[in-house]
Amino acid sequence: MLFTGREAGDARDAATRARIGAEIGRPLAHGRQVHGTRVVHASEEVVEADGQATRHQRLAPAVLVADCLPVAIAGGSAVAMVHAGWRGLAGGILEEGVRTVRALGDDGPLSAAIGPGAGPCCYEIGDEVRRAFGIQTKVADLKGIATRRLNAIGVDHVEDAGICTICDSRYFSFRREGEAAGRQLGIVWRT
Repeated sequence: MLFTGREAGDARDAATRARIGAEIGRPLAHGRQVHGTRVVHASEEVVEADGQATRHQRLAPAVLVADCLPVAIAGGSAVAMVHAGWRGLAGGILEEGVRTVRALGDDGPLSAAIGPGAGPCCYEIGDEVRRAFGIQTKVADLKGIATRRLNAIGVDHVEDAGICTICDSRYFSFRREGEAAGRQLGIVWRT
């Protein structure tokens, strides 16, 4: 598993993704992300999806992020990487990621890792997000929400990188940089 930062370059660039794929020894499988809940079986074809899952060692599921959470889900025989922004998180992207790993035949214990993303220190929210999660606070702890949801659906162990992309300039942040923000990668693969 790998979570890149600004130093790796803007992952929207195909050459950057190819270089990183070469560094880890396999091509990256990623989708056209739409802040949805679709998780597909990984392939080198780019389709509309916010998550990729595979049993194969030859591909590395990947997502592009700039404040949304990159979440890796891993079992003994399958892995998934999902792009969990607030809409996807509220809509069930984590549950879909786990369902897809299970559908690939992995019925053992699962672990998850939450990479760099908007932290509760900085992620100010509006009424739409408050309603989606039933919270009244000015900021949201998406990482805490993700951890609780993963635990509730049977993920035994969840690690959080503990990095807020909004306040840590080593990472791209849409909230901090606007449209000029690059994207970093969340990548997972089987060995």
